[in-house]
Amino acid sequence: MKKRDFVKKATLSTFATLIGADIVFGATMPKGYNPLALQEPDPFKMFTKHKDMVVLNDKPWNIEAQAHLLNDAVTPNSSMFIRNNGLIPEEIDVNNWTLTIDGESVVRSKTYTLAELKSKFKQYSYQLTLECGGNGRSEFDPPAKGNQWTIGAVHCAKWTGVRLSDLLEDAGIKSNAVYIGFHATDKHLSMDPKKEPISRGCPMPKALQDETILAFKMNDEDIPLAHGYPLRLIAGGWPASVSGKWLNRISIRDRVHDGTKMTGDAYKTPCEPVAPGVKVKEEDMCIIESMPVKSLITSPKTGAMVKEGASLAISGHAWAGELEVEKMEYSIDFGATWKSCKIDKPTNRLAWQHFSANVDFPKKGYYEIWAKAMDARGTAQPMLVPGWNPKGYLNNACHRIAVKVS
Repeated sequence: MKKRDFVKKATLSTFATLIGADIVFGATMPKGYNPLALQEPDPFKMFTKHKDMVVLNDKPWNIEAQAHLLNDAVTPNSSMFIRNNGLIPEEIDVNNWTLTIDGESVVRSKTYTLAELKSKFKQYSYQLTLECGGNGRSEFDPPAKGNQWTIGAVHCAKWTGVRLSDLLEDAGIKSNAVYIGFHATDKHLSMDPKKEPISRGCPMPKALQDETILAFKMNDEDIPLAHGYPLRLIAGGWPASVSGKWLNRISIRDRVHDGTKMTGDAYKTPCEPVAPGVKVKEEDMCIIESMPVKSLITSPKTGAMVKEGASLAISGHAWAGELEVEKMEYSIDFGATWKSCKIDKPTNRLAWQHFSANVDFPKKGYYEIWAKAMDARGTAQPMLVPGWNPKGYLNNACHRIAVKVS
């Protein structure tokens, strides 16, 4: 891996965070010197990721999981995908970190310290599903530009923080409020301070949901730097790009937010189906909101070997954006017939649901197990890649694993 600019310019505290220990004689370290531990940045060590994670890009960092790494009910940091649009902040001064609520539709602009957020407002914990809008992009044909995510840009960790609605109501929401937009401290790849790498948002009804929170803990610990420390917006069930990291400002807008990655074709799909490869005008694109129904077989790994006459236990997770998954099925004959899986209720709204089944095979040979979820409105996953779109978003085709019976 190449050296990163954020490593070269990092402060002693950032070095210590990345290395995992204080630099004892850091005060005497030559200016501009990079500790040996960081001269060849290893993302698996730097971000405490499992060795089976897959690096898609290192400027900015984008890393995804493989299906078997997502078997835990609550996703650990080691298996959580990383999606960045810019450079991870170099300096995090927690003691002086603030969050400002402003915008055309705020009654009175207010600024809070982290300590004030934690002491003034009631704290809540939710397990929330975050999936990149481009998860599964690699399967689209014609190919779509962008990180070629396969199936691992999803996770469901436990997040603790304060409800965004409590802060917005404390500042005051004007009757003409339409949207919120977030702003953060990550830097644009060009290093131009006037450019934001990403500044997305959501309509007011989503912003005011109980489960939309400003989180400062993940899985009962401080949020890891790569996942938004010290403050992150979490909007479960919607594209993970709505869940802004390193927050320092939220604007209450009187219009659809027009920040970076809100205009053009970013995080949008055609409002009506289009033929593969066609160009779509911006006015004919619609912003992605609730993510579609989807599932993932996390155990066993693809390529499983089974003895003739033995059953194979399968398990995984299913999710459906704002909705619950009502039904879960599997097929061993390429979708000709389907059998039911056991599907659990979610821990809370917007958390993924766990499924399991014991699969029997009629004879020796090669099989594929396909998994299909159906949401509460009766919409099921397509067996193959759904309708093409220019940016390769929302691929919710059935996940499949290979099995050999001998």
